[in-house]
Amino acid sequence: MKKNILSLVLASALLSMTAAQASEFNGGYVGGKVGYNNNSPTTTNTSNAAFLGGEVGYGWDVNQFMLGVDGFGDSHKKSITGRDYGADVKLGYPMGKWMPYAKLGATASNPGTRPNGALGVEYKFAPHWSVLGELFADTTTSKVNGSHPRNTNAVVGVNYYFNTPYVAPVVAAVAVPVVMKKPEPVVAPAPVAVAAAPAPVVVAPLPAPKTIFTDKPITIEGASFATNSAKLKPTAHQQLNEVVAFAAKYPEANLAVDGYTDSRGSEKGNQVLSAKRAAAVKAYLVKKGVDAKRISTAGNGSAKPVGDNKTEAGRAQNRRVEINSVIRVAK
Repeated sequence: MKKNILSLVLASALLSMTAAQASEFNGGYVGGKVGYNNNSPTTTNTSNAAFLGGEVGYGWDVNQFMLGVDGFGDSHKKSITGRDYGADVKLGYPMGKWMPYAKLGATASNPGTRPNGALGVEYKFAPHWSVLGELFADTTTSKVNGSHPRNTNAVVGVNYYFNTPYVAPVVAAVAVPVVMKKPEPVVAPAPVAVAAAPAPVVVAPLPAPKTIFTDKPITIEGASFATNSAKLKPTAHQQLNEVVAFAAKYPEANLAVDGYTDSRGSEKGNQVLSAKRAAAVKAYLVKKGVDAKRISTAGNGSAKPVGDNKTEAGRAQNRRVEINSVIRVAK
């Protein structure tokens, strides 16, 4: 009976998997936990005790959700059910480093196999580590001393994930070889006597236009600002001084300063922070002698991401200020 229930739980999870982009909670993990057990028959006798436990599991990303399976073992030394073990199907909703989840499965021990369920939330505080809080309950259809025992566990734990968090791959351009045909030999025609033509007038070509900061803007990374602040750090000064030198060399060119954030937080708050960071960059340029009339600023919030907002590396790319020139100037 116990083996049949555990097999059905695992099989239902595996049949439900579909391919999806990996989240922070994708892959295998192992964890330990400590909890408080309340075992309550329908009589007035109630067992309360702290306990230790452990679990091992695996999660797959299915569209916006995480579907997983896990096996667990708990040691209820003073409880009427003794040492428990079992397996669950786990359904979570990853939100960056946070994931609320629910579990449904079966618990096995004396006095028998019984259904269980749990609600919890998990937080990824490091690339491979997370903490969790969970409320777990099970009940049995078997009677012990004329009653149906019921376990309620309040649990906190730590999980270690074996997978490295997903980072969007960099696609390298592949050069396609060009096959050149061997030119056919050219037979020179017989010379024809012609009257001498006047010497051509040579006109000097106009200088080719040159684009500065347009195709490849100067980017001030989010790490150049204090956390959740528009205050510039000294690490941004070298790049900004390059822009100051450009503005002095090309007085015809105007500058566009655009601020961006990652997708976390409210869009209204992101728009305000991105506008303040763009304004801070403008203030630095003006302080260094660039005419304020030549500089326009805009706060674009989380628009136009250049990285994957589901990963820390991608979000760091999206927290930026870009500086572009807005006219083409001659060499």
